[in-house]
Amino acid sequence: MNKSLKNSVIPFIIFVVPTLAAFCLGFVYPFIQGLYLSFCQFTTINNANFVGITNYKYLLTDTNFHSAFWYTVQFTLATTVTINIIAFIIALILTKGMKGTNIFRTIFFMPNLIGGIVLGYIWKILIDGLLILMGKPLLALNPTAGFIGLLVLMSWQQIGYMMIIYIAGLQNVSRELIEASEIDGANGWQTLFKVKIPMVMSSITICVFLTLTYSFKLFDQNLALTNGEPNSSTELLALNIYKTFYARTGAHWRGIGQAKAVVFFVVVAVLALIQLGVTRSREVQS
Repeated sequence: MNKSLKNSVIPFIIFVVPTLAAFCLGFVYPFIQGLYLSFCQFTTINNANFVGITNYKYLLTDTNFHSAFWYTVQFTLATTVTINIIAFIIALILTKGMKGTNIFRTIFFMPNLIGGIVLGYIWKILIDGLLILMGKPLLALNPTAGFIGLLVLMSWQQIGYMMIIYIAGLQNVSRELIEASEIDGANGWQTLFKVKIPMVMSSITICVFLTLTYSFKLFDQNLALTNGEPNSSTELLALNIYKTFYARTGAHWRGIGQAKAVVFFVVVAVLALIQLGVTRSREVQS
């Protein structure tokens, strides 16, 4: 083996092979196995009976699954828009050179460091207490309050993280471009929409992708805050799948839960790819 070939093979073996092996064992193999189990009735992976598309046919008539799906779509749209708009506005303010900027950045980012289950129970106590003071039913008995509570919780946790990404993007916008637009007579709004936003589209792509996928996959906060109550009206897809798989007994429920998980994966992947395609097409090439 000549020296150049040896120098290229050794790093491949050291760095690529272990990572590739871990990826195949930790993701590819379980995914393929899970895909197969979605066509089965099973109690364990070693006790599975193939039933074809029976599990998927059941999903067509599962009203709880349909309700959870559309509730998740509404929640994802609301959180994606709310989080990104507020995070971008805060980023704009904190890149103006005001005093205490680093302190404000730290304060806004801190909620992202707290676990979802903990956040869920904290906000449940706060919102339930507020509703009691207002003479309203508790969070678990009020679908509207449940939706707003999830929206507020998700926004409070994620805005600081997206803000950091937007700040990084805004700080990379060339000062010369901004000054040139001002010389050409552009006002603040025109500079924002014609210069700053196009120049931070890569940051927008990242933030929208993260908020969209995270919102669609939200589980722990939903479990802690409302647990889907009342009558599964505040149940997101991830919680619906969890309850189908673990809260019911019987081999057929395992298969149905697995089929839901596969549909869930496909929907999230398709939405994420569409979003990436749309936002990347608007990015300014440097």
